[in-house]
Amino acid sequence: LGGDVYADAIERQLTDMGIDLSLSLRLRDEHTSTYLFIADEKGDMSLAVNDMDIYRHQTLSYFESVLPTLNAHRAVLLDANLSEEALRFLAENVRVPLFADAVSAAKAARLRPILGRLTAFKPNRMEAELLSGVTVTDEASLNRAADTLLAAGLQRVFISLGADGVLAADHERKVHLHNLPARMVNTTGCGDAFMAAVARAFLDGADLETAAKRGLAASAIAMESADTINPAMSLTAVAERIQ
Repeated sequence: LGGDVYADAIERQLTDMGIDLSLSLRLRDEHTSTYLFIADEKGDMSLAVNDMDIYRHQTLSYFESVLPTLNAHRAVLLDANLSEEALRFLAENVRVPLFADAVSAAKAARLRPILGRLTAFKPNRMEAELLSGVTVTDEASLNRAADTLLAAGLQRVFISLGADGVLAADHERKVHLHNLPARMVNTTGCGDAFMAAVARAFLDGADLETAAKRGLAASAIAMESADTINPAMSLTAVAERIQ
């Protein structure tokens, strides 16, 4: 967190939700990471810019200091905004299940060296192509891309396909699920909601298909709000949307 009004708002909102920020860095002379997007008339992202420079302060010494706490939790979620050096350190030293989101095709390559350590990974079609080396043109090539990623050592992979739903795969099966009905307002945040639901499903002991359905339900709920995080999001809402 930086020393700006965005940091104040984030801290206030998350604290009100009961989220512990005691391990978070608060850097008064820095700008909080900021993501600005322009949506088209359908609610899809048309253009986006971001400033994630503050992540450079999440150094190896920082992660070394918080490692015992990370390993005391049930899971750790990370994304490719972190440096490749930090990602390698976490992959080598975190002993609980690791979940990862690629963030963007420009940053996804940072995750390649640690794919074998991940419990679950959620790339989109472009990110899956980049990391697998397989161009996805049909169902067969989509399955090959999933197999290539799993061969790196992943336990589960969820390839999001936009309007074409999601392909969920593990070392025993694959399932291609379609999106759930939703009223599109703003698609930004849908992928994050999907990842959160997948991680929670794993902790609940859910199977591959159930995890994918929860992800799609959370994504559908997310897109129905102008806010990136829909205030209506909850475990109950996800279960009801699946039904």
